[in-house]
Amino acid sequence: MIRTAECITPKHPDKICDRISDAILDECLRQDPNSRVAVETCGGHGKVFVTGEVTTNATLDVPSIVVRVYGEDIDVETNIVKQSNFISQGVDTGGAGDQGIMVGYACNENKEMIPQELYLARQLCKRIYKLYPYDGKTQITLDGDTIKTVVTSFQNAPKEALEQIVVEWLDYKVDGVEVHCNPAGDWTMGGFDADAGVTGRKLVVDNYGPRVPIGGGAFSGKDSSKVDRSAAYMARKIAVDRLEENEYAKEVYVYLAYAIGYDRPVQATAVIDGTEVKLHHDSKYDLSPSGIIKTLELREPKFEKTAEWGHMGTGQVWG
Repeated sequence: MIRTAECITPKHPDKICDRISDAILDECLRQDPNSRVAVETCGGHGKVFVTGEVTTNATLDVPSIVVRVYGEDIDVETNIVKQSNFISQGVDTGGAGDQGIMVGYACNENKEMIPQELYLARQLCKRIYKLYPYDGKTQITLDGDTIKTVVTSFQNAPKEALEQIVVEWLDYKVDGVEVHCNPAGDWTMGGFDADAGVTGRKLVVDNYGPRVPIGGGAFSGKDSSKVDRSAAYMARKIAVDRLEENEYAKEVYVYLAYAIGYDRPVQATAVIDGTEVKLHHDSKYDLSPSGIIKTLELREPKFEKTAEWGHMGTGQVWG
């Protein structure tokens, strides 16, 4: 089986937008843990536009948050309004903030319990980013357990330097490995200077790579009454738990589906090595939005950091 996954750095324009949206969420939660937030960010070429719905007692200085995350002055426009009453009437009673199907996953291929191709792409991306903390990407192709192709593209990183990092990362076992470092040539313009970014455009990177299906929407900029985020995290936790409970299991999928305004999942199933098991809303797994928020401590301001390297397998409460 040939499989490929990519990873991007926190300075990629889409990731900058994710981080800005989650930084705004964090500031709301820091001042008012019961904030309702749905913020989208679009940025590029000297300008950032922030829009969405926020219902909070927090006092926000959105331009200052944007400049802090971005790291330099940039023109900021905001268009933020209060959450629709038609949404809040369902959430106020403890129901889900939207309908959706969320997929959780865990496997025994590495310590992070994520697909090996994503695990390797992330490890290499982090390694290069320590030396070249700019806009960049990595991509790994596996044939079974064997690395077949490595792709790296990094701003301000000479091709020869990237090649040396890759060779060392491969422990000099390069026979049969196709390596492409800055395949379009070296580049010094990245981030918002070179491209535009949008919140939620790197959903596959944020989840598990292309091997695993995704059902819900974006994570960043949303408070956890939105099951797009909270139920995806809970599905991941259950998948990790089930994998750890069964020493012989290789992979676990978990599916949680919700209806807006309803406080229980309309589907809750796990598939363990191909065998489907029904999950129950009980004392171990309170699958209501409020129960998930409590279990996973999702009213704490921790999401800007979560947005940097993907949401699964990066040391979070949910695994």
